[in-house]
Amino acid sequence: MQHITKLICLFIFCGFLTNAQAQSTDTSTLHKRIINRDFNEIYTQNLKVDTFGNDYGGPNKTMLISDLVGNFVLVNTPKLPFFVVATPEISIRLFSAAGAPVKSPSYMPGLAVYFRVNNDIYKPKFFSVAYNHHSNGVRGPTLNTNGTFNTDSGKFTTNFYTLLYHFGMRTDGGNIITNQYASAGLELHAALLGLGYAEALKDKYGFVRVRGNYIYNLSKRDSDPVEPSTKVFDNWMRLQLDFEYIMDKYNNYNISDFKKRMNVGAKYYYQLPFMTNTAIMLGGGYRGQDEYNIFFQDSYAYVTFGIAAGLSFDFHKK
Repeated sequence: MQHITKLICLFIFCGFLTNAQAQSTDTSTLHKRIINRDFNEIYTQNLKVDTFGNDYGGPNKTMLISDLVGNFVLVNTPKLPFFVVATPEISIRLFSAAGAPVKSPSYMPGLAVYFRVNNDIYKPKFFSVAYNHHSNGVRGPTLNTNGTFNTDSGKFTTNFYTLLYHFGMRTDGGNIITNQYASAGLELHAALLGLGYAEALKDKYGFVRVRGNYIYNLSKRDSDPVEPSTKVFDNWMRLQLDFEYIMDKYNNYNISDFKKRMNVGAKYYYQLPFMTNTAIMLGGGYRGQDEYNIFFQDSYAYVTFGIAAGLSFDFHKK
């Protein structure tokens, strides 16, 4: 009888132990999925946005510029600790000239993977790895017969990889939520291995670049327009700074020649209450090497204004 009693007690104990282990496993899985979900929202806030407006100050006057990013989020699930987005980006400049030509847009399709290195959504740390192709979609000779670059119909092609380390800080106030993010890393072009580029770009174009940015974003507490008694936080204002510096051999320019090697820009976004996915944008900066395909030799200061839209300006109400 005692043996039977001991066996019953043993079975009961094992049952409690198994149940406790199952609950512990479920709790651990739930915690990981909550962290993954919150980081996926952080990655979304760091995605590039669409812009539509105009620049002033460049050597080639424009009537309209547009950067169409179109983020296609391929992997965004709490079950996985990474986030994948495809960006078939197209940059367009409508030049102020006879016939208002667009000439050749910059086609910049890419794929990026984000993954976190900590669990703190108030001080997030994560990496992004990306591949991009950049071309202007034409097949004419890159150089003119006199050795200058053919900006009318010249072929421009390069492929590059980007590795960035990101870190941020979130601060919750009574009526304001502040999110700050910064990144730093490298942009390396396949041309370093003799692959995927127009040969005329060698020693003329920056194939090794240090890159970084800073985002300061404010979300404001407000009443839900449908249920005024419910309070929500909506995106409000953003300041973004972008920096890039060419590090490799480039037209025999000295490494400290920032007028030819540095690209820097600042943009301010303001989202009006009736704009659910769009913000007013204004800013300016300096381009040591223009990012618009075959026009890369241009260096100039500029100002810009217009509107911006994208996933970053479409936060779900919470």
